[in-house]
Amino acid sequence: MFFYHLLDWFFTIFHSTLMIFNLIGWCFAKLRKLNLITLLLTASMWTIAGIWYGLGYCPLTDWHYDVLRILGYHNLPNSYLQFIVHRLTGLNLSTPIADIITVGGLILSLVISIILNYHDYQNKRKNRREAPKMLEDENVK
Repeated sequence: MFFYHLLDWFFTIFHSTLMIFNLIGWCFAKLRKLNLITLLLTASMWTIAGIWYGLGYCPLTDWHYDVLRILGYHNLPNSYLQFIVHRLTGLNLSTPIADIITVGGLILSLVISIILNYHDYQNKRKNRREAPKMLEDENVK
């Protein structure tokens, strides 16, 4: 049973960290590419795997809930956000509110991440084009 408690903590920490990283990882320039990758993987899982398992399917939630059922939890909500908010604060989010926060957060973060990653890409291209010109100018002096 100790192993399942460890798994519970692992999923709680890892899944919550991933959720937070998906929401704010774009804030850190060095992590933007990784953030975009995790956002795209999350969105893909929600939609592509959602064809078979239901829209919004997350394997981390599924695996964590399997562990929690072994530990005696029952009537777990469909939304991991509802579960984690209740577990950490005791507050009960309604399903519609949890869904709006979850989907809205993913879409907003994905849009911001795409824009910032594109901006970073354009700046790198610009800097690569200007670097040879700067070297030429220095050699002329």
